[in-house]
Amino acid sequence: MTSKERVCAALEHKEPDRIPWGEHSIDYNVYEDILGRPTLTQAKFRTTKAFWDGRRDEVVASVKRDRLDLIRALEMDIVFVSRVPAKGYHPAPLEKVDDETYRNEHGDLFRISASTHDLMPFKINRPPVEPPKLKDLQAELERMDEEEIPAPDPTEWELVEHAIAEMGETHFILFLTGDISFPSFGHTDEEQLMNLALYPEQCALIAQIAGKRLVRNLEIFKGLPVDGLMPCGDLGSSTGPLASPDWYREHVWPWHRAYCDKAHAMGFKVLKHCCGNTNALVEDLASAGYDAYEGIQHSGGMDLRDLKPRVGHKMTLWAGIWHEHIILGTVEDIRQDARYAFEYAAPGGGFIMGSSHSLAVDARPENILEMKRVRDEWGIYPIDPRRFI
Repeated sequence: MTSKERVCAALEHKEPDRIPWGEHSIDYNVYEDILGRPTLTQAKFRTTKAFWDGRRDEVVASVKRDRLDLIRALEMDIVFVSRVPAKGYHPAPLEKVDDETYRNEHGDLFRISASTHDLMPFKINRPPVEPPKLKDLQAELERMDEEEIPAPDPTEWELVEHAIAEMGETHFILFLTGDISFPSFGHTDEEQLMNLALYPEQCALIAQIAGKRLVRNLEIFKGLPVDGLMPCGDLGSSTGPLASPDWYREHVWPWHRAYCDKAHAMGFKVLKHCCGNTNALVEDLASAGYDAYEGIQHSGGMDLRDLKPRVGHKMTLWAGIWHEHIILGTVEDIRQDARYAFEYAAPGGGFIMGSSHSLAVDARPENILEMKRVRDEWGIYPIDPRRFI
């Protein structure tokens, strides 16, 4: 089987020749450890600095080369792609305060995270956002049918076109897109979640606007020769949904369903990325029509042994190896994760191996290589636990 055939079989709940492997995000250190060379691919602040320096073409060339080379080296089955900044992209740098801190034009402070190496918001020095007027939101909603669907700059498809040309015949090409979670307003996640509770009428209209725009903007991808779309939007924290499951069902689920229906009619599979504990929502995700569910956070209480009989007949489960173990664990931890996932989620198909989040900063190369080994040696169908040594 080709990698594309292998993934398609898993999405059709059939047993392929072996378990497919894919990730939706891989940080720079993994490329450097496995390929043995520096990269600007998901290189966090280094990538941000390169854009500030006007090196957009160098960043895109790095992603085109290193993303595909890594997938070949690890014999993964899914190539994840997205739009890239248009040619000529050269954002103004933020004001440097010290070696770790930067300030934007609003006075907000950002710091380089010690754990993710990203430039992250540190202190928002602006007053809270004023709640929008209901009449203004209603007017915006009524104007949406006349709203022009944005046309991306042709150079934004550079990575996608390269991946299709190089690996489109053999691998499953997955395009990462935006999504809606719990639409609200505010400068921070905390402010937005508070406003969801304080201003439910406004947020209900914001959800209608965001959902309608999400579905309408699928037109951007018409004719794009990729195999699947991955809407990325988290619904859970490490302990449960970020907001009320009832609010999700009333105001968000209909748009997720409409998105899946339209994407399927356009010929795309839809593989949902969603971190956190979504036990209270997982049946809703399955009924929305998603072909797969990725980002299943084991440490947050999402158990593949439980999910397989609950929703595994509707959605392919994409997970298995704990994100925390890839970074902090040993190769035996990887083996234990694989034994559990392969035994309880892989039989019958409908399973893709991957991290419970991503291959992130500080991922240990020996653990990633062990993921490859167990997939290659233990993931042959029919699954036989006697191989798990």
